[in-house]
Amino acid sequence: MKILVTGANGFIGRNLVENLKNIRDGKNRTRPELSIEEIYEYDVDNSEEDLNRFCSDCDFVYHFAGVNRPKDVGEFRTGNVDVLALVLEILKRQGNTCPVMLSSSIQATLEGRFSGSEYGKSKLEGERLLGTYGEETGAQTYIYRFPNVAGKWCRPNYNSAIATFCNAIANDLEYTVNDRNTELEVLFIDDLVKAMLDLLEGKFETDGGFCVVKNTHKVTLGEIVDMLQSFRKLNETLLIPQIPAGSFAYKLYSMYLSYLPEERMSYPVEMKTDYRGTFAELIKTSANGQVSINIARPGNIRGQHWHNTKWEIFIVVSGHGLIQERRIGIDPQTGKEYPVHNFEVRGEEMKAIIMLPGYAHNIINLEEDRDLVTVMWANEQFDENRPDTFFEVVDEEFTRNFNGSK
Repeated sequence: MKILVTGANGFIGRNLVENLKNIRDGKNRTRPELSIEEIYEYDVDNSEEDLNRFCSDCDFVYHFAGVNRPKDVGEFRTGNVDVLALVLEILKRQGNTCPVMLSSSIQATLEGRFSGSEYGKSKLEGERLLGTYGEETGAQTYIYRFPNVAGKWCRPNYNSAIATFCNAIANDLEYTVNDRNTELEVLFIDDLVKAMLDLLEGKFETDGGFCVVKNTHKVTLGEIVDMLQSFRKLNETLLIPQIPAGSFAYKLYSMYLSYLPEERMSYPVEMKTDYRGTFAELIKTSANGQVSINIARPGNIRGQHWHNTKWEIFIVVSGHGLIQERRIGIDPQTGKEYPVHNFEVRGEEMKAIIMLPGYAHNIINLEEDRDLVTVMWANEQFDENRPDTFFEVVDEEFTRNFNGSK
């Protein structure tokens, strides 16, 4: 299949083109039914000769070419009607009745119908033009009226208020929220691209004669800015807010990250170091605990404590060590301490060891000349006011002999 994308250098067009390339080049194998042979990218830098060649050879047209912030109102018709008319004229002249998809706008068409804005009127005229073309040629046509579209590569101060806020907050720029209670219906670019790829497979939904993408989000400007401000603090607090999969926050966070400047793409991690080694907290979450890194120097024992409700997972990623666990208290059946469980661990053979609640545990570097590096996840953040951490030697005899051998 050969695909023509007009407006290929724009926000939506670029996202679609790059994802079509992933399928064409075998990088995305989630759509085995799609076979993309060629992608024709048309934008203002192309000639009419290019467009003639693309239209003669393509099997599907995505028409995203258009303007929404021109210097002169006359450009609305040029960008939103004349380019579409040219594409349809060439297709008709070439006898190519391949399907054509048109990108329109919910807000613009409402403005065109009720307030007579030139932008809205141009979008409505484009819709009518494609409808007439479909009736005359028998070509399959699809008109999508998109709400506010947002996502990576969205141009700030042009395409979207959300892009403007993301860019401003990520780069410490000034911004203005005129009315925090203004509600937007938002469609994120990855959901839009998914719908476009679905369309190639013949899967689409309609409402009132128009194609629709249903997984949109309604949110106020105030809510958007508040979320972005919480994202801005991550480098200081290490705290990632709750971002359930598929939620507005999940998608907005990904969008926000794409606006970070180079100097904020990395940040220092506080390291707590003593003679035993180094401990550093990497990531904290409000609902799913935290991730840390523990570095034990050769011949050292870390841990030697237990927790009531906190539990952890240790994964040694470098070095050779021993993890020990023992249930707290006396076994009533034997009258002795509960047995020690020993887990020998190596970075070359990674395995996850669970530190159970109510069990004293430690981690021992068995190497003589190499650090032991462990990734640690805990089910809760460390709370200085309720540390839930109590000193307890796991194995008195082993510890005594181990320390004596150094």
